[in-house]
Amino acid sequence: MHFAITCTDKPGNLDLRLATRPKHLEYLDTQVAHIVVAGPLLDAEGKSPVGSLLVVDFPDEAAAQAFAAADPYAQAGLFESVTIQPFRVVYPKA
Repeated sequence: MHFAITCTDKPGNLDLRLATRPKHLEYLDTQVAHIVVAGPLLDAEGKSPVGSLLVVDFPDEAAAQAFAAADPYAQAGLFESVTIQPFRVVYPKA
């Protein structure tokens, strides 16, 4: 089942995001089989990251929550909020 994970950074934490990014990317590399799409949410100018959006494929919401909680960004306290919602892929057509 697909889940959309939307993470909003705490304001003023760009330095924490940048410092944690290598570990975050290493973690995602270990989970690539579950990732449909992932990337940063950007500020209004489209320049600085202010959060993350991931669409993942896990058997249930508990597994998606465990995935999100194990992310080094989450463990470093970067996020102000994290939401996980069931998601249906419509495009591109499978």
